[in-house]
Amino acid sequence: MANDGGRKQFWKRSGSKVPGSIQHVYGAQHPPFDPLLHGTLIKPGSKPPTTPVKLKKVSTFQEFESNTSDAWDLGDDDDELLTMAAENLNTDVVMETANKVIQNHSRLQEQHKLQEEQLQEDKPVPFSELPSVVYGDNRLVKSVSESHASSSAESVSENSSMQRSQSLPHAPTDPLEGEVADHNMSATPALTEREAFRLDKFKQLLAGPNTNLDELRKLSWSGIPKQVRPITWKLLSGYLPANVDRREGTLQRKRNEYFAFIEQYYDSRNDESHQDTYRQIHIDIPRMNPESLRLQPKVTEIFERILFIWAIRHPASGYVQGINDLVTPFFVVFVCEYIAAEEVENFDVSSLPEEVLQNIEADSYWCMSKLLDGIQDNYTFAQPGIQKKVKMLEELVSRIDEQVHRHLDQHEVKYLQFAFRWMNNLLMREVPLRCTIRLWDTYQSEPEGFSHFHLYVCAAFLVRWRKEILEEKDFQELLIFLQNLPTMHWGNEDISVLLAEAYRLKFAFADAPNHYKK
Repeated sequence: MANDGGRKQFWKRSGSKVPGSIQHVYGAQHPPFDPLLHGTLIKPGSKPPTTPVKLKKVSTFQEFESNTSDAWDLGDDDDELLTMAAENLNTDVVMETANKVIQNHSRLQEQHKLQEEQLQEDKPVPFSELPSVVYGDNRLVKSVSESHASSSAESVSENSSMQRSQSLPHAPTDPLEGEVADHNMSATPALTEREAFRLDKFKQLLAGPNTNLDELRKLSWSGIPKQVRPITWKLLSGYLPANVDRREGTLQRKRNEYFAFIEQYYDSRNDESHQDTYRQIHIDIPRMNPESLRLQPKVTEIFERILFIWAIRHPASGYVQGINDLVTPFFVVFVCEYIAAEEVENFDVSSLPEEVLQNIEADSYWCMSKLLDGIQDNYTFAQPGIQKKVKMLEELVSRIDEQVHRHLDQHEVKYLQFAFRWMNNLLMREVPLRCTIRLWDTYQSEPEGFSHFHLYVCAAFLVRWRKEILEEKDFQELLIFLQNLPTMHWGNEDISVLLAEAYRLKFAFADAPNHYKK
C-alpha cells in the first residue's frame, strides 16, 4: 500500500507545529467527576458511616483510582435463541428457552469438571462455579431475553478442557494468560467441528459483495472466531463499509487521514496548553494491561499518539482517565490479524513491518473513536453519562434483587464507589482481557451495546455475586470485595451466562421504564 506525502513526513518527524486555531483541551484541565464528592446521587440526610476505615474523600479521579485496587487479573441452544431474534414471542416461551441455555451451560461445566477430576485425580483443577442468580422479585425475573441470550454456548464444551490443559505463557499474572485457552483468541488448537462450522458461516457471510450487517450482528452475538474477528469488528463498528469493493479505498483514505492528524497535531504535545493532557496520558499508559505489551516502547509510543490525537480532536472532553483502557482490545485484536498462531503477550510488536504497525495504529484509533462517539457523555465535564448510568444501575438492582440492594445500603456502600469504574472502563478492570474481547463481540452486535446493554450486563454482574455480598457484614470488606472480584479464571462459559442474564433484564426492563420505580 502506497504511503502518501503526509504519512512520509510524519515518519521523518517533520516537526510541523499545530495551527493556532486548535482549541483548548479541557479534559486534562479539570479533574474527572469525583463520585465520592458529588452529591447529586447520594441520598440527602444519609448517616455518615460509622466504620472507622471508610475511604477518605478525594479530590480527583486519579486519587480515587489509587484508593481502589485494580481488578486487572493477575494472571444447539444458541441457534434456537438467535432464530427468535426477529420474532415477537410470548414471554413464557422466551423465558423457557433462555433458562434452558443457562441450564445447559451449568450442565456442561459440571461435565467438564468431572472429566478433569478423572484425568487429574490427585490434582483437580479449580474452576469458578457458574452463577446461580436468585432475584428478589421472582415475578419480574420470569420475563427474559429477546433472542440472542444463549450466545457463546457453542464454544463452551470444547474449550473448557483445553483451558485447563494448555500451558500458560511466561507471565502468569498477565490478563491474557488464558488467551491461548480461548478459541476466540488462539489459532494454535485445531478447530472442533462446531467451531469450523461457525467459522465457515462467517466466511460465507463476509465473502459476498455486500455484507449483510444484520445477519453479521446475529452471528457475532454468540462470539466471533479469532480468524475473522478483525474484519468483523471493523464492519460492526462502522469503520468499514458493507460493500467489499469500497473497503480497500476506505482503509487507505482513513489511514492517511489519521497520519495527517499526526503530522498536524502531534508535535503540539510539547506546547504549554497541551502539556497537562500529554503528561496524564504518559502517566496512565503504564497502568494498562497486559504488562508485556505496555513494557514495549513501540506499544507505548503508539498508544501515546492515539490518545493524544483523540484528545486534541475532542476538546469537549479531552483526555480523561479510563479512555486509555479502551484502546487495548482493538489493538490486541488487530495485532492478532498479522501474527497467526503467535501469542500476543509473548510477541514483540516492534518485529512487525513498519507499514503493518501504522495500519494497526490507524485502525485502532478509528475504531476506538467510533466506540467513544456513542458514550462521549461519559467523559465530558462532570461525566454526566456515568452519573446517570450508575443511578439507573442502583434503581435496577433495587428491583431485581432487593435483598442485595438493601444489604449494600445498610452497610452504607454507595454504588458510585464500585460501579463508577464499571461504567468508566466498561468492566475492563473487572474481568480478564480475553473476557473483555468476548464481551465486546456482543456489545458490537447489540444496538447501543456499549451505552445501553452494558447497564444490564453490570446489573447481572453485580447480582452474580449475591451470595458473597450477603456474607460480608462490614463496609470495608464489602468494598474491597466489589473492587477485586475473583474473575481471574473466567472464560467463555462465564461470559455466556452473564450475557444471558443481562438479556433477562433487558427483556424485562428495557421497554418497561416503570419497572425502575418502586
